[in-house]
Amino acid sequence: MEQIVFLDRDTIPAHIHLPTPQFAHQWTAYPATAPDQVLPRLQNATIAITNKVILDADTLRQLPQLKMIAIAATGTNNVDLDYCRAHGIVVSNIRGYATDSVPEHVIAMMFALRRNLLGYHQDIQRGVWQEKGQFCFFNHPIGDIRGATLGIVGGGSLGQAVADLGRALGMTVLLAERKGQPDCRAGYTPFETVLATADVLTLHCPLSEQTRNLIGADELAAMKASAILINTGRGGLVDEQALVDALTRGTLAGAGVDVFTEEPAPNYNPLVANSHLPNLLLSPHVAWGSDSAIQTLADQLVENLNHFVAGQPQNQV
Repeated sequence: MEQIVFLDRDTIPAHIHLPTPQFAHQWTAYPATAPDQVLPRLQNATIAITNKVILDADTLRQLPQLKMIAIAATGTNNVDLDYCRAHGIVVSNIRGYATDSVPEHVIAMMFALRRNLLGYHQDIQRGVWQEKGQFCFFNHPIGDIRGATLGIVGGGSLGQAVADLGRALGMTVLLAERKGQPDCRAGYTPFETVLATADVLTLHCPLSEQTRNLIGADELAAMKASAILINTGRGGLVDEQALVDALTRGTLAGAGVDVFTEEPAPNYNPLVANSHLPNLLLSPHVAWGSDSAIQTLADQLVENLNHFVAGQPQNQV
């Protein structure tokens, strides 16, 4: 009988149905798991489910009975994949579940920032409308989406889905080649060219040592002062302090951020500490989280377990 332990069950909302695995098992779920709780909770587990709980080599080598790790997300940077491959631990992740939810969140942020909805909302709260004494006022620039250039970093399923929405809105879409690559793949544009020409730049690449701080002070300086940056990928892709500096200096028009270097983001995080800025739109890592997307994730998660026990692992990483 398989011993399944879900380390952070509360990452899936309670109203989402989690199917029952189709094999003999004992299921134990914890709302959340602190680092010092991982080992005792996985002592007898043959299958571990984690969304964001870290399973590093030091932890895994003390769990010789563990046969599978099911990641309840697409990102795999919380699991030591090299150790797992070397020791025969199957790791599966979730794929293609948020190809509507994340792109729609990007487009929502893009419209809100391009039309400065947050800035105008704050102005109304402060009584600016009444002070102006006119039927309307224009404290913030309002830009159109149609005809604007959308730059996309990351050409996977999410990046391509954002590209489709951008084209449907009448935008010119540029897919950025990897930073520093001298040659471009067909259909891609040099990274530096995309930085310089994009009216909206959106990030959809994984976080790695090569992409950490992919967008820093130099990259922000290379962008148009009228441009908008949107990050629904990973927090570490952007130098957060450099982003705040660009917004406050006026060298970048706006930013929408759904992911942070530390989550939950502490109050001293540069983005959180400056959340009052009218051109900074924050959300708490929920771009992926429409009900339909999370239900797809839950279904696929359990299917990954079923396939593994049946001897046909799927979505291996």
